[in-house]
Amino acid sequence: MDGRVVITGIGGLCGLGTDAASIWRRMCTGVSAIGPIANPQLRELAGVIGSEIKTLPKHDISRRQLATMDRFSLLAVLAAREAMQQAGLSGEEGNPHRFGAAVGVGVCGWEAIEENYRALLLSGAKRAEVLTAPKVMPCAAAGQVSMQFGLRGPVFGATSACASANHAIALAADQIRLGRADIMLAGGSDAPLVWGVLKSWEALRILAPDTCRPFSADRKGVVLGEGAGMAVLESYEHASRRGASILAEIAGIGLSADAFDIVAPAAEGPEAAMRACLKDARLNVDDVDYLNAHGTGTKANDEVETAAIKHVFSKRAYSMAISSTKSMHAHCLGAASALEMIACVMAIREGIVPPTANYNERDPNCDLDVTPNVARERKIRIALSNAFAMGGLNAVLAFREV
Repeated sequence: MDGRVVITGIGGLCGLGTDAASIWRRMCTGVSAIGPIANPQLRELAGVIGSEIKTLPKHDISRRQLATMDRFSLLAVLAAREAMQQAGLSGEEGNPHRFGAAVGVGVCGWEAIEENYRALLLSGAKRAEVLTAPKVMPCAAAGQVSMQFGLRGPVFGATSACASANHAIALAADQIRLGRADIMLAGGSDAPLVWGVLKSWEALRILAPDTCRPFSADRKGVVLGEGAGMAVLESYEHASRRGASILAEIAGIGLSADAFDIVAPAAEGPEAAMRACLKDARLNVDDVDYLNAHGTGTKANDEVETAAIKHVFSKRAYSMAISSTKSMHAHCLGAASALEMIACVMAIREGIVPPTANYNERDPNCDLDVTPNVARERKIRIALSNAFAMGGLNAVLAFREV
């Protein structure tokens, strides 16, 4: 990787907590945020579970700006604000044309879409709410983040389903490597706990009825959640000049596509992305201490990912620490790998491997050490984060201790 890109701030919120520190603490305890959905509009979806943010943190975002936001944009702004505060930035430092943002999203503004469908189709409204279009567009979160902090550099959205946040972070790092920006806010956000999205996933027959059990023989499927995670990325030189505290370095990026099937996974694409990431970071397989797996809890995905990890890491696959934090925060789609970025950064910082919660039974086809149920202390210098999306869109990031 030419040109060092470092992380100087992180922020997040999901069912586990409304700031990155709370999310990490609960990850380390192995507590799952998955349960019955409290939203009264979803009561008719009997038995559907998820991971909700019960109460949003206090903020001073104006009512005028809130009126222009769908929930996924609001979550992105709140996570970005926390990351900025930790990095010691306000957006007013230096040249705003050298400060940008990239936000990944999987399903965009379905809250606003459904509100308008109800009004138009059920309540007899004659027209949609005037700000519907700017609320629901996939790039809305990136635009709202840029407006909140006055960022005038490269600003864009990234949408690749479950790999959106890793793609956004990768593309943001590229802006810095290419000299187009000194600082980028990057991550992902999604709010999929709405009727239409849940019904769509239900139709795929992959929603778990009880909880998310990645790699466990008794796993029954995926669980959806809402959330956001953001990081402040900077060139190493810029961060050093301003005396910023560096949390970790983005050591490598690997991107690939399966070119196989719109929903069925294949091992070749994930394998190629992991190999590309290691090559970009100039790492050997023995250098990797922890791998945050995509680990969705479906039978096919977990088996394919296990096979891909074995192909890449060979014997090292059996001694490397692995876990899926989706077992605790659920699958937050476009935000998933942003929350997993927080797990990787904090694992490096604190030397703790977060567990795979809800694990009951060993699956002979998923026979790697996935840190079942209890966190472990372990020195972590290098952590990998896997994100593999529907459509076969793969993005793997490597994080390094600094």
